[in-house]
Amino acid sequence: MLAAIGLDRKSNCYIANIVKCRPPQNRDPYPQEQDACFSFLEAQINILKPKMILCAGSTAAKNILKSPLGVTKLRGNFYEYSNIPVCVTYHPSALLRDESLKKYAWEDLKMFREKLIKLVPNYQESFRGWYWKNFY
Repeated sequence: MLAAIGLDRKSNCYIANIVKCRPPQNRDPYPQEQDACFSFLEAQINILKPKMILCAGSTAAKNILKSPLGVTKLRGNFYEYSNIPVCVTYHPSALLRDESLKKYAWEDLKMFREKLIKLVPNYQESFRGWYWKNFY
């Protein structure tokens, strides 16, 4: 889905996590685990200076936005974190569990892309350059 909107981890997109290690049995991280790791995420954001942030899932959205609301209530709008536009969508694992959510995630990603085009009109150039260099 990221590739469909011109984003790629190797060229113009960076994926970070709220917690820096996987909790046992892949459970949701406890609040104290999230709090312990959040400063590392803040440092990553300060270093990378992203043009936009896409929160995939409730854990990401609740931490970045300091909101008790989940994805269903937050998605479909833009918010801000340190003057950076933030969009919320479903976590990929949620899409695997419930395919009916994919249409909403796709709407979120199209909305994300539209705003990104306004902020960085040529953002896809680095994606296209990587794609052509690696596949043609």
